[in-house]
Amino acid sequence: MDFQLIDYHNGIYAFDAGYVRHQLAAVHMIADNGRVAFIDNGSNASLPRAQRALAAVGLTAAAVDYVIVTHIHLDHAGGSGAYMQAFPNAKFVVHPRGARHMIDPTKLMAATAEVYGKDNALRLYGKLIPVPAERVIETSDAQVLLLGKRELALYDCPGHAKHHIFIHDRTANGIFTGDTFGIAYRECDSPDGRPFIFPCPTPSQFDPVDWRDSVERMIALNPEAVYLTHFSRLAPPRPLAAAMLHRLDECVRLAKAALKEAGNGDAQPILMNKLGAFLVSEARAHGSALADEEIRKLWAMDIDLDAQGLLIWAQG
Repeated sequence: MDFQLIDYHNGIYAFDAGYVRHQLAAVHMIADNGRVAFIDNGSNASLPRAQRALAAVGLTAAAVDYVIVTHIHLDHAGGSGAYMQAFPNAKFVVHPRGARHMIDPTKLMAATAEVYGKDNALRLYGKLIPVPAERVIETSDAQVLLLGKRELALYDCPGHAKHHIFIHDRTANGIFTGDTFGIAYRECDSPDGRPFIFPCPTPSQFDPVDWRDSVERMIALNPEAVYLTHFSRLAPPRPLAAAMLHRLDECVRLAKAALKEAGNGDAQPILMNKLGAFLVSEARAHGSALADEEIRKLWAMDIDLDAQGLLIWAQG
């Protein structure tokens, strides 16, 4: 995959993590007065891209103050140990619930293998490198980090995961949302460039009430834009949040319907079929130019994982 550094002209940059396919996962870089923070990192494969991004803005590894993860799902945090080895001055910033799993990633990798399958997990992430405990900052709600002259405020935002945070860059007035604002695969953009956003209630800590509260907390800050890990800058946030939460509510309704329909049987294939049909209907109404089968193929892994996460919640 070719490297391209996206410059949003506000101290925020993005580049493709090189994870699985083009524009599946973004790494964001904030630069201010010669100091740098990276937010989310995909897998070990993204490290050379992070180094190229630094070089592109005339900085070196010594400039990196923080490696921040919104949560420890490995498409967001799989490269964390590699980044910490490469950036010797950096502190690793993570929710307290996730810290121990990055210091010793044995259980994290096992849980990932349970969701994705062992061989697939190894193919996607390779060997996880532990993060040194002495370099970890465990976040507290509304904590503020100073990067150069800008403030990065960190907030708890459960719903997708209990160990999730969002980061509010107060200078750019942008919020780095991880997965709590959903997913926007840009192939589904409308012809006039409007992004299509869909929730991601993946295993195993999905909670729709917490999710709604977290999104409303983001919107209350009146951000100019949100920066999704899947995939990057979206604006204006308020109508996008409304659309995503409406779709989240419908996913919950479909999960309950699938369980009822399945009775004592397996609800997973029933729910996957319902979610796929709903996704295609919403993308088509949005104006996506992709054929139905292309939409289903693009979101196939997500639909599988979303169905798992919804059913774990609904059966809990």
